[in-house]
Amino acid sequence: MINATEQLDRRVVVMTAGGLNPTLVVQHLAKAGMDVHLLLENPEGKGEITRRRARKLGWIPALGQLGTMIAARLLRRLADRRIAELLAEHGLDRTLPETVPIHPVTSINAAETAALVKQLKPGAILLVSTRLMSARQLAAMPCPVINLHAGINPNYRGQMGGYWSLRENDGQNFGATLHLVDAGTDTGGTLYEVRTKPAPSDFISTYPLLLTIASLEIVTRSLNDALEGRLAPIEPQGPSVLRFPPTFWSWIWCGVTRRIW
Repeated sequence: MINATEQLDRRVVVMTAGGLNPTLVVQHLAKAGMDVHLLLENPEGKGEITRRRARKLGWIPALGQLGTMIAARLLRRLADRRIAELLAEHGLDRTLPETVPIHPVTSINAAETAALVKQLKPGAILLVSTRLMSARQLAAMPCPVINLHAGINPNYRGQMGGYWSLRENDGQNFGATLHLVDAGTDTGGTLYEVRTKPAPSDFISTYPLLLTIASLEIVTRSLNDALEGRLAPIEPQGPSVLRFPPTFWSWIWCGVTRRIW
């Protein structure tokens, strides 16, 4: 029987804005015997995301990226069919374990989040599908902060890393990275990588799930390393490129001409 001290030594906080992918991660960690607490932040709105991208890239690319996000949502029925296949294939389901406490917060960068982490005393923190953690908040975290990134760093930092690897004729790097979080965007030291291959029925809406499922074992390995004090990050090699979702017109063009959807 696990006593309170041993359980605290295995405590992990997962921060997320919600969704299927973090649910699968939490399921896997709970089955691995970790004491998982879920901090659920309010997701960023599409308007907020679009304005931030417009400041960085200009309004035309930002609106084009918004168009792709809307189109992907309209294809949800098609995505759900493939998602059901993947879940059945791997024996996974869509429900959070009842034993996992859920702590709603406004943002992972809020003062309430730092206070809650201090109270929970985790040995490691995992980010899955969240906004970026601010440098100030990161400095306040009492333990290693790790991110599950759906792309191979550093060439596929940012968003839609699996999709961009296919567009760059680099399908051998269709994969995901577990890395330490630093002040940059997916620039922290790499802990583990995994690569897989999409099926012809996969597309931009199912790539993240495919990569999450492929990453479950290295997620557990990374957190075990953090809990046991044996993290060994390495500096990722190669060109460093920050990716964004494709604009709607470039996504359509690439789908029609190259069958990369």
